[in-house]
Amino acid sequence: MGSVSDGRSSRLAALQRLAVELGREEFRARHPDLALSPVAALVCAYEEEGNLGAVLAQVPTKVCGLAVTPVVVVDGGSDATDRVAKEAGAVTFVFPTNLGHGVALRVGYDLCVQAGARYVVTLDADGQNDPAEMETMLQPVVDDQADFVVASRRLGVDETADRYRRLGVVGFSWLMNRLMGTHLTDTSNGYRALRASMLADIAPRLEQDQYQTAELIITALSRGWRVIERPTVWHERASGVSKKGGNLLYGFRYATVVLRTWKRERRAAA
Repeated sequence: MGSVSDGRSSRLAALQRLAVELGREEFRARHPDLALSPVAALVCAYEEEGNLGAVLAQVPTKVCGLAVTPVVVVDGGSDATDRVAKEAGAVTFVFPTNLGHGVALRVGYDLCVQAGARYVVTLDADGQNDPAEMETMLQPVVDDQADFVVASRRLGVDETADRYRRLGVVGFSWLMNRLMGTHLTDTSNGYRALRASMLADIAPRLEQDQYQTAELIITALSRGWRVIERPTVWHERASGVSKKGGNLLYGFRYATVVLRTWKRERRAAA
């Protein structure tokens, strides 16, 4: 007989699948024959109506000579984030309730791959990433020097003032490098350029509802994909507060995701 916690987990997973499918049905009705341009600028947003419009307005129409389509996955919420995204002309997928950033990213990856994008660049909705740096991020992938480029605020410029979060970035990278034998400097950055064929391979393996950068990097490295960094500017959040929780909670959860993913991929390779 299963435990109470097992039953609760099963119910939550079923409710999550239902919410995603409701979002898919609504999305298919609005975009029955969606075909994306070669580059998708993917933004997952939860209650970011005050910041999202400015981010989308700065997304270039072309990078590396390739057309760009903004794609927004709205992770539920009670504000007007979905309206802002649609009014900006972004392809917009809306969850009926908040499911978590990792779930939103997985749905966004699948959407981009299925709709024919060759490359995906992920940006935060809060204004901390500069869309003008998309070409810097994507060029190594287009040039076949990498399959996955992650931004580094440590190689570039960090304009934020939270010294504990800065120390966390150093600690997270140290842990990741010890486990994976890499030399990355910023393994918790959400600004990423990704080859769609790589996403088609690794996205079905992803399972974290939050803190997915670590899971994405470990899974990609474990499956032999090439991961490198590029320096970028990390801006202060344009407005509002982070949805990731306080520094201690964030650090604990992030480290847990790193260790769980590392163990999962080691078992899969055994």
